[in-house]
Amino acid sequence: MAQRTWLIGVTALLLITLVACSNKTGTGPNGETIIEMSGWGSSPEEQELLEGILEEFERQHPDIVVEFQTISDQYMDVLKTRLIGKQAADVFYMDAFEAPSMMEKGVLEPLNPYITKDFDLDDFEKPLLDAFVQEDTVYGLPKDFSPLALLYNEKAFQEAGLEGPPETWEELREYSKKLTVDEDGDGQPERYGLGISSELPRQFYKFKPYGATLVDEEGYADFASKEAIQALQPVVDQYVKDGTSALPSDVGSNSAIEMFGQERAAMVLEGNWALPFLSNNYEELQFDAAEVPAIEGERVTPAFTVAYVMNAQSEKKEAAWELISFLTGKEGMKQWTETGFALPTRKSVIEDLGYEDSQYRDAFVEGASYAQPWQAGSKLAIIMNNFNNQFSSALLGKQTLQEALEKAEKTANNEIKALE
Repeated sequence: MAQRTWLIGVTALLLITLVACSNKTGTGPNGETIIEMSGWGSSPEEQELLEGILEEFERQHPDIVVEFQTISDQYMDVLKTRLIGKQAADVFYMDAFEAPSMMEKGVLEPLNPYITKDFDLDDFEKPLLDAFVQEDTVYGLPKDFSPLALLYNEKAFQEAGLEGPPETWEELREYSKKLTVDEDGDGQPERYGLGISSELPRQFYKFKPYGATLVDEEGYADFASKEAIQALQPVVDQYVKDGTSALPSDVGSNSAIEMFGQERAAMVLEGNWALPFLSNNYEELQFDAAEVPAIEGERVTPAFTVAYVMNAQSEKKEAAWELISFLTGKEGMKQWTETGFALPTRKSVIEDLGYEDSQYRDAFVEGASYAQPWQAGSKLAIIMNNFNNQFSSALLGKQTLQEALEKAEKTANNEIKALE
C-alpha cells in the first residue's frame, strides 16, 4: 500500500530518473570509490561553499570521490521515485518534516553501528538530533538548523519610545499597538506592529505552553482542543480586533521578511535565513534580533532542520559513512556554518564560532536547546494543508477560530483514514 501511494503522480519521474541514472558506476579511473550525494538547489554562494567542503573531504580521503546531484524541483517526489527504482544516491538530504515517514518505511540506513564514541553524539543539540531518531535508532545527523527569532526595527522602537524587545507575548501585543502607524486614520496603516505568517509551521510551537497537541499518539490531527484555541486566539485577536498585525499580502509584499525590510512591519518572527536577505537587499535597515517572546512563562520556538542520511540500499556504506561523519563532524560542520548561511547543530561549533555572543545570531542559537523540530508523524502534510486553509479563513473573519480548527481537524482525519 505504501509503495503504491508513492507511485501516484510520479511514474513519469521514474522513467526520467532511470534514464538519467543508467550510467552510474561504482569506481573512478584510479579505483576510487564513487559516492553519490543528492540535495536540493541553493544559492550560488551556498553551492560554492558546499563544493569547497567536498573538495576538502576528497583531499583527506583520496580513495573516495563525491558526485553531488542537485534535485532542483519536487525533491521528495524525485527521491522517492529513485528509491523505488533502486537508483537513489548513497547519501541525501532529509528534512525533519519528511523524516518520520522515511524512517517508518525502512529506506534509511541505521547509523548506530557506525557511530563511535569519539564522534561525540552528545555534542549535538538534543531536540535537533532527536528529530532523526526512532526507537533509539539514529537515522540521520542534522547538518544545520534555524529556529525563529524576533527581528525588530530599532528606529521604529526609538520613535515609539520603546526600549528593548518584548519579553512576553502579551508585551508583544502591546508593543504592536504603539508601533502601528496609521497617519491617515483610514484603517490601513503605513506600518504595522507585527508581520505574520499564518501557516502551521509558524503556529504549532505555541501549543506546548498551553498543554495542547498537534497530533495524537496514533498520528491523527488533534488541534481543535480548548487548549489549542487558547494558544492561537491571541494571533487571531491581534489581527482581527487590534488591527496591529498583517499578512504580507495585506501590504503587497511577497513574504514577512520583505514586509520587514520594506518597513511595513516593525517586528517579524523569522529564521536565520532572513539575515543574508536583509543585509543584501536592505542595507540601510537598522534592526536587531531577540528570542521569541515567552508564552505562558515558557520559551518556545520551532526549529527547521535538515540531516544527512544514508540510503539503506547503498552498496558503499562504509564510504558513505566517511562522508556523513566528515560533513557532520566538528571540522566539516564548522567549515559549513562559519559563513553564517546556516547555524551549526553541534554545541561545540556554536561555541567555537562565537555565535552565542554574535549580534543577531545569539538570539537564534539560544533557541536551540528548547526548539521544537517541525515534524509530527508521517501524515503531517495532510494535517498542515487542512490547518492552513481553515486558519486563514478564521484570520479573515469568515468563521470563528473554534469553527476553523474543528473543521480542519475533522477533514484532515477523514483524509488520513481514507489512506488506511
